[in-house]
Parts: sequence; C-alpha cells; structure tokens
Amino acid sequence: MRVLQWICCPVCGNKTRLQIQADTELKNFPLYCPKCKQESLIDAKNFQITVIRGLNVKGKNLLTEYPV
Repeated sequence: MRVLQWICCPVCGNKTRLQIQADTELKNFPLYCPKCKQESLIDAKNFQITVIRGLNVKGKNLLTEYPV
C-alpha cells in the first residue's frame, strides 16, 4: 500500500493542496496556503518537513496521513 501525506501549513495548520510520498524530496520549495494566503519555504525528505522561512508555530504537526 502506498502512503501519501498532506503537507499542512506551518502558519495556520490547515491542509495545503500538496501531498507527498515517502520518497519525495523537496528543497527550498515555496509552499502556499490558500486559506491564510501565506507562503513559506520548506524542505521535505522522508516525511520530515523543515520550515526554512516563514511563520512557524512550535509543536504543530505539518503532515496529515492519507493511505491510498
């Protein structure tokens, strides 16, 4: 079974329009949230999201699991 996870906004915590797989790698990716209309730069590798630039609230989970 392939597992996809939604990337959540580091500002408001809502789901963005992007899903990633375990083998997805993003570097300096401009993540845009349609709800709060903020953009953050992120890195992603092995379902680990790192915020490079933007507002980040500590303790927020930036992924939501979605099995396919």
